[in-house]
Amino acid sequence: MLVGEFRYAAKNEGKIMTIGSGEDSLIEIKAKENTSVKRKIFVIDTNVLLHDPDAIRKFKGNDVVIPLAVLEELDGLKRQSDELGKNARHVMRYIDSIKNIKSNNIYNGIEIENGIVVRIYLDNKQSDKKNFPLPLDRNTNKILMNAFLLKEQGEDVVFVSKDFVTRVKAEAIGLEAEDYENLKFSYDQIYKGYRKIEVAKREIDLFYKDGFLDAAGKEFSPNEYAVLTCPEMSSAVCKYNSVSKRLEPLLKVTKDIWGIQPLNVEQKCALDLLLRDDIKLVTLLGPAGTGKTVLALAVGLKKVFDEGVYTKILVSRPIIPLGKDIGYLPGTKEEKLYHWMQPIYDNLEFLCQSTTGVGNGADAQQWIMESKKLEMEAVTYIRGRSLPKMYIIIDEAQNLTPHEVKTIISRAGKGTKVILTGDPTQIDNPYLDKDSNALTFVVGKMRDYPTYGHVFLERTERSELAAIAAEVL
Repeated sequence: MLVGEFRYAAKNEGKIMTIGSGEDSLIEIKAKENTSVKRKIFVIDTNVLLHDPDAIRKFKGNDVVIPLAVLEELDGLKRQSDELGKNARHVMRYIDSIKNIKSNNIYNGIEIENGIVVRIYLDNKQSDKKNFPLPLDRNTNKILMNAFLLKEQGEDVVFVSKDFVTRVKAEAIGLEAEDYENLKFSYDQIYKGYRKIEVAKREIDLFYKDGFLDAAGKEFSPNEYAVLTCPEMSSAVCKYNSVSKRLEPLLKVTKDIWGIQPLNVEQKCALDLLLRDDIKLVTLLGPAGTGKTVLALAVGLKKVFDEGVYTKILVSRPIIPLGKDIGYLPGTKEEKLYHWMQPIYDNLEFLCQSTTGVGNGADAQQWIMESKKLEMEAVTYIRGRSLPKMYIIIDEAQNLTPHEVKTIISRAGKGTKVILTGDPTQIDNPYLDKDSNALTFVVGKMRDYPTYGHVFLERTERSELAAIAAEVL
């Protein structure tokens, strides 16, 4: 269920002048009905503003109430150097700016763009709190109390929170509670990046004969792949070209890429995306063992060391542990990152052994690291950098927020390619789920752009055991 600008109409939205003369037209009646829609009051929880610091401006034609307890929580977070601290500072600065620019009292309400009225809620009447059923021993309950008191005053209140337990508590005391859906896309209905189409054998024969198949009038996303099959057991794999409106063959790969070859159709499509220099942003989703990271790294080694298309490979991962953290790590930044980047080193070792032989893998890996063309970096330190002509791999990107991934992608300079890999069903970030993480968000937002490509890898190729675990555990 959507909230904010996606769900509720603005107070005067749809108001249309009379067409012609005489009795009221249906258009006039509809305009009057829209005008009479009652404004809602959205009480915003702290986690909403930390997830989307621009959330205040997303509730078109309604009132946004920020309890004092929310400001206190933001104030406690603003000194942190991570994304939460950045978002807390952003919200505080924005509220301060509208407070200074507007002559109105922000405690009574200040109107901003799109008919939104923002106000900070201060409650000092102890007598009004006696009907509130929850103890005021934590900020969450204080925020809920503010929403409760507004409803007691006869207001049409909606409490918005990213926290499931808080929404349950809100509903238990009679409040309407909603999740914040503005930066969400459904993972269960996610774009796969390819489709299987059954056609007549004649069309497949024409595809191989002419080197293309006309797709005018058919609905494809740019760079979407199609697996053509027919009852006669013929098949073809092709990619949609949004400029020519044709289904075209994949790039020809005459030999293995750093010792690896695609093991299924999904990997073949993913490899084709990674090899195309005109596609600047690629997302690879799928469960563990589907080959997302190793494919991205293998193509990166080819493009940097064999072809010289990019000057450097930059590999980064969010610094979020699985399970309990082991605490402080001594040493330099590189020594600290070594443990976080161990999966990347494992893939690099596998590729070096695959291309040079088991005995020479360590020497090849050392040569790559000493070349300074492979850089490991924490996502935290990417902000502020300009990264031209680089091949950037962001692994485990499902642990990033939509705002974090925007920061990363916007670092890409001229000639840079960005690859995001991960599995939205394995999220370690407590503020995200499979619908609100960066990977799902990027797929939902970018699928219609010709500079973007995506493949959802479903088949695990790591081992028989890994495939069974991915499916049944």
